Parts: sequence; C-alpha cells; structure tokens
Amino acid sequence: MNNDESSDIELNNAQVNQEMSKGLHPRNLHNNGYDFPALVETFPALKDFVKPNKFGDQSVDFADPAAVKALNCALLLHHYGIAGWNVPKGYLCPPIPGRVDYIHHVADLLQSVGIGRGDKDVRMLDIGTGANGIYSLLAAKAYGWQCTASDIDPAALNNLAAIVDKNPSLMDQVQLRLQTEPSRIFNGIIKPNDQFDVSVCNPPFHASQHEAMKSNRRKVNSLAHSKNKSETPKTKSMNKPSPALNFGGVSSELWCEGGEIAFLKTMINESKTFGKQCRWFTTLVSKADNLKPVQWLLHDLQAKKVKVIDMQQGNKSTRILAWTFA
Repeated sequence: MNNDESSDIELNNAQVNQEMSKGLHPRNLHNNGYDFPALVETFPALKDFVKPNKFGDQSVDFADPAAVKALNCALLLHHYGIAGWNVPKGYLCPPIPGRVDYIHHVADLLQSVGIGRGDKDVRMLDIGTGANGIYSLLAAKAYGWQCTASDIDPAALNNLAAIVDKNPSLMDQVQLRLQTEPSRIFNGIIKPNDQFDVSVCNPPFHASQHEAMKSNRRKVNSLAHSKNKSETPKTKSMNKPSPALNFGGVSSELWCEGGEIAFLKTMINESKTFGKQCRWFTTLVSKADNLKPVQWLLHDLQAKKVKVIDMQQGNKSTRILAWTFA
C-alpha cells in the first residue's frame, strides 16, 4: 500500500465491503468491511465520527484525520485487543486492513518452509516501524510473534513504547531499537547473536520532499474532486481538505534520497551480510517499475530464492518482494 493511503474517498458501506474484500487475504478479519455498531460499542469515542454518508449508509469521513484515527483505535481494540493506540500529529495513520494483509502473507511465506506452524516463537524484524508500530503490533497480536521494531526517529519509538506500556501482554513481544545511522538499514540493528525468521518493511518511496508534496497535492485534489458534486462553489472552497491535515507522514516515513529504488538497493546489499542471521527478508515495493532492477541485484548477489507476492485492496495494488540467502 502507498504510505499516503490512510485517507480514502468516501464510499457507501456496500462499496466499502466490496472494495475491502476484493483481494484481501482469506484470514483477514476485515474481509467483510467495517461493523460500525460493534466498533462503537468497543470504542465509544468513534460514535462522534460515524454518520450517514451521501449514500445513506453509516460511515466515517475518511478525509478527516481525527475520524481515521478513531476508526483505527476502534479496529485495533475490537479485533486485536490493542488499547491506547495513538500517533502524534503529522505521523502516518495507516489503514489496518492493508497492513495486516502483509503480515498474513508473510505468515504464509514462513509456513511454506515449515516456520511458524503452531510455533509462536517466530522472530520478526520490523524496519522503519514508525510512530504507529503497526506491523509489530499486528504480528504480535495476530500470531504471537516476537518482534523487534527499529526506526531512525527517537520520537517515533517513544510513541510506540507508550503504546506497548499500555498493553502489558506486548511488553515481552515487542522490543525497540534505534537506528543511529540514517543511511543504514540492517547494519547497527542486527546484533552479532541475533537470529530472525523474517524482516518486514514499508520503504519511503519518494525521492524528495518536493516529490512527496506533489503526490500529496494530487491526492488532495482527487479527494476534493470526488466530494459531493452538488456542493455550491463556496461550500466546495470551505470544505477543500488541507494536505497537511489529510495526508500525514514525517520526512523519514515519506521520502529518502534516491527514493524507493535507492532504499531497496541499500537494503538488499546490506541483507547479504546478514543472510545467515535472517531467514527471509521482505519489503513492500510500491512502484512496479522498481522490481526488475532489484531482482537483477538479488541475482547478482546470489540469493537462493526470490519471490514476488501480489497484494490487492480494492483498486490499490502493491507487492511484497521476498528473498533468502539460506
């Protein structure tokens, strides 16, 4: 999924259910869409944001960051028992269905080589966990895995630490590590005695802040264009969403020098060094054009196996690249 996808054009519930179920993993708890009455019962604060949309169905305004955040809190508490989830203003607020899909596909990958069947001692390394810590939280709760979450941003790790503190069952499952060298990925994070079954990552995919802002503006314009066309010009102007509000993400989450392709090449080159300490390396690849170059790089580095796992959530497509030197 793209890093910016936390805000979506409002759909009616029938469309939401159809779009969410199209392509989601069979074990995904969100295959049937959002049960708003149940979610409100679990997380009453969501009630203030649930209202009929223009189709007359119960929904939330996905252009409202407060509504999206409340929905995430409700989903995480209702389906995964994660209390007190929070992200500071400006940080990414990720869509839960798409994020947990990645974890389910990784679980299938591990099980295909005999890892994880009835064994909750799977060790996962989460690269660039962010303030939301979503992959580590979901992997720990959905499968009971032991997760090491890393990031270059101390504030992001502090926020994740606060979430873990509110969930005592997670304290023995989620460990945090600060990457002190922003240009490195595995170096400095994987210690000499570490052994991981898999790593996961959602790379920054823009090459500059300017590129990230342009993408953000396109999404905002698309959202505004898709709003109720019966609005008056004055109302449209008043309701035009703010890019800073609707599409979160600090610089380390959205862009890096050289963009996604540079990040992927650095990750793959470093992974060779740790090929005996991590069974499978995986990452999302948002841009399909980036697949070929990194697959050739893996071939040059003599990776034993390389897999591409397609994922689909409604009209959003992405893919997981997985490789091993084992």
